[in-house]
Amino acid sequence: MNAPPLPLPKRILLIEDNADLAYGLRNNLEIEGYHVEVAGDGAKGLTRARVAKPDLVILDLMLPGMDGFRVLRTLRADGHVIPVLILTARGEEADKVRGLRLGADDYVTKPFGVLELLARVEALFRRASPRHNGDGPEPASLRFGDTEVLTPSRTVLRRGEAVLLTPKEYDLLVALLRRNGACATRVELLTEVWGYSAEVMSRTVDTHIAELRRKLEQDPANPRHIVTVRKTGYRLDR
Repeated sequence: MNAPPLPLPKRILLIEDNADLAYGLRNNLEIEGYHVEVAGDGAKGLTRARVAKPDLVILDLMLPGMDGFRVLRTLRADGHVIPVLILTARGEEADKVRGLRLGADDYVTKPFGVLELLARVEALFRRASPRHNGDGPEPASLRFGDTEVLTPSRTVLRRGEAVLLTPKEYDLLVALLRRNGACATRVELLTEVWGYSAEVMSRTVDTHIAELRRKLEQDPANPRHIVTVRKTGYRLDR
């Protein structure tokens, strides 16, 4: 009997203008079994993303010519749902938030450790959606305040109007809703929503929570529903 064919390696497009950094990242990703293509500027990267349709894009935001924001905005406007991991400079919180608003799935802050980057890449490749913590089927509608979540279509409505959430913002919101008011730690949310191991700590959760508050709370600075539990994590009060 013939052995089943081996699965094809995941294809990553790395858009990075720093040749030394791109060389190192490519080597480490290829060691992990990924197929990696490198584009040295935004215009070339956008063209390759459209033509090659990779499984993941790693996108530096500070690129010559067409910067990473324009690349990301154009990809999403074209309807591409390729997962995008953005690379941001240390201390540039506004860049992280802007990238997430444009549809990035996650970010890594330079300088970063290779193990952290690999963990995030692996997590983004996990196909399984977060598990439902219950015995019954997923409810078709979940509510809190003036917000309704329609789970079959992954649609979020606030006062009857659709609210555009990124895939990870949606998954995070549902993870909180499923707990029925119980607190979720940052580690639990990183593991459930992003698939990270407990050893990988990140401000990713905090940044996504801030975006959910901006989009869904009446007063994001004084949230009524998406509440911080000091030194622990978050809960959602209905």
